[in-house]
Amino acid sequence: PRFVTTVHGLYSVKKYSSIMTRGEKVIAVSDTIRKYILDNYLDVDEKKIQVIYRGVDPVEFPYGYNPDSDWLNKWYEQYPQLKDHHVITLPGRLTRLKGHADFIDLVSFLREKKVDVYGLIVGGDDPKRQAYAKEIRGKVKESGMQDRIIFTGLRSDMREIYAVSDIVLSLSTKPESFGRTSLEALSIGRPLVGYDQGGVGEMLHNIYPQGCVPCGDRGALQETVKNMLTQPCVVPVRHDYQLARMLSDTLRLYANLAGST
Repeated sequence: PRFVTTVHGLYSVKKYSSIMTRGEKVIAVSDTIRKYILDNYLDVDEKKIQVIYRGVDPVEFPYGYNPDSDWLNKWYEQYPQLKDHHVITLPGRLTRLKGHADFIDLVSFLREKKVDVYGLIVGGDDPKRQAYAKEIRGKVKESGMQDRIIFTGLRSDMREIYAVSDIVLSLSTKPESFGRTSLEALSIGRPLVGYDQGGVGEMLHNIYPQGCVPCGDRGALQETVKNMLTQPCVVPVRHDYQLARMLSDTLRLYANLAGST
């Protein structure tokens, strides 16, 4: 038997996690992960690390996707206030790392600038973090944005929600290893604005650099989103983060290793 590991996350650096670097070959899901391995596990031979980006299926998330009329009718029955208005969306569970506070401040800023916009927070409550969910809902009320920020809860129709959004946000306060939701939005051609760190920053630089914002810079975030709502930038049709490429590169690595006995 041959031993391959795939490092999917920025795990805490300790002996327990080091098993993920012990494969004969180590797959890193992004350059961010490759750098994390080399920075934190100094005994790892960089020659055995292979970057194989995660990917999405363009059939499932096709460029220029438009929801069908049945979905749109149900959506606007549930949220009639969104019709014919700008919509910005922050996907992710209600956990402190997802940047909800920055999103609330962003919507408040846009309304102060007379931008007709609604904000969607799309994601379910984390059962272990109910206090945080209560805190964020309280912050929305304190900001006076309770009529402009909607908590949709957990949804299984993210593709459709991306499609009816003007901009999708990625505001995690800690770097992500990759950022699949960000790629899904870009895949269907929706502009993404995100903090320039981790896998999301890496992806933005490669696909849509207009959406890169210095990490934690709320002023730059607010100006970038405001300008993009008035003068949207087109997302490129093609990118390298394809599911088929991820699968073929992974199978090729397995085959090469199996054939080297």
